[in-house]
Amino acid sequence: MNEERIKTLQQLLQMDPGDVFTEFALGLEFLEAHPERAQAHFYQTLEKDNRYVAAYFQLGKLFFDQGDEKAATDWLEKGIRVAEEVGDAHAAGEMQDFLDQM
Repeated sequence: MNEERIKTLQQLLQMDPGDVFTEFALGLEFLEAHPERAQAHFYQTLEKDNRYVAAYFQLGKLFFDQGDEKAATDWLEKGIRVAEEVGDAHAAGEMQDFLDQM
């Protein structure tokens, strides 16, 4: 977790609250040290853009790491559907691979 990067991202998000990428990037910054905060940012990412495929993948991995395989599976399956809808076969494949290895 990089405090300076978090501060910068928070400032950017304050200037543009609708910035989906910045919201997602904050989630990534918090992922290891504060998974609950990361989760909140990934949820916010999907509220801003429910087709932001990477957020589904991160939520799936986060729940898997927390031992909640049911929630992980649900998020990954949703993510695969969205990835297929937007034509992102690579992301769909990565999520399917992760799901298969769980």
